Amino acid sequence: MTRASLEKQPKDVAAMFDAVAARYDLTNDVLAMGQNRRWRKAVVRAVAPRPGEFVLDLAAGTGTSSEPFAAAGAFTVPCDFSQGMLAEGKRRQPWLPFTAGDATRLPFADGAFDAVTISFGLRNVADPDAGLRELLRVTKPGGRLVVCEFSHPTWAPFRTVYTEYLMRALPAVATRVSSSPDAYTYLAESIREWPDQPALARRLLDAGWERVAWRDLTGGIVALHRGTKPGA
Repeated sequence: MTRASLEKQPKDVAAMFDAVAARYDLTNDVLAMGQNRRWRKAVVRAVAPRPGEFVLDLAAGTGTSSEPFAAAGAFTVPCDFSQGMLAEGKRRQPWLPFTAGDATRLPFADGAFDAVTISFGLRNVADPDAGLRELLRVTKPGGRLVVCEFSHPTWAPFRTVYTEYLMRALPAVATRVSSSPDAYTYLAESIREWPDQPALARRLLDAGWERVAWRDLTGGIVALHRGTKPGA
C-alpha cells in the first residue's frame, strides 16, 4: 500500500484505513496510552444523545465511537468511507446500521439528524470545509455538531515534546503493533499540519454553524469543537 499523501486523495486514504482496520482500535489504545477512552467519553457528554434522536457518527471506523450513542437510545448511523473499517465493524457489532459514505457527499436527506459528530476524521477528509457544510446540510435546524480532533497543545514547551513524539515515537511504536505502520507516519504528519483551535472554530463558522465553541482535552492534544445549526 502506498502511504497517503497530505493532499489526501480519497482513494488513497480509504485504502490506508482498509489496511489497518483489523488492529486499528488496539493500535490507537497503545499510541494514545489509553487517553482515547477519556476522549470518547467527553464526546458522548458533548453530543448528549437522547432516546429517539437520530445521530450520525461520521468517520466511525469500526463503530467503537458509535456504541455509546446507541446505548443511550439514539438511532445511530456509523458512516465511513473505508470498506475495510465498515466490514470489521459489522463483524463486531452486526446490529449497527453501518453505512458507506463520502464526507463531502453524504448519502442522507437534508435535516435527517438531530446531532452529527466526527472524531479524529475531519483532517482526513479531502475537503474539510465541504465536509463541514455537508454535515450542516444533513442536520436539523437547531441540531448540534461535535468535532473531536487532534489539535495544538496550549503549553509551548509541551507542544515541542509532543511534536517530537508524533514524528519519531509514534511511527516507531506503530511498527510494533500495527499491520501498516506507514499509515501512522501519514497520521502523524496530518496531525502536525492540522490548524489550531481558533482556526478550526473559524472554519466551522464559515461553514454556517453558529454558537461555535471549543474545549481543550489533555492540555490541547485534542480539542472538542461544538456548533449549532441555525433556524431552531
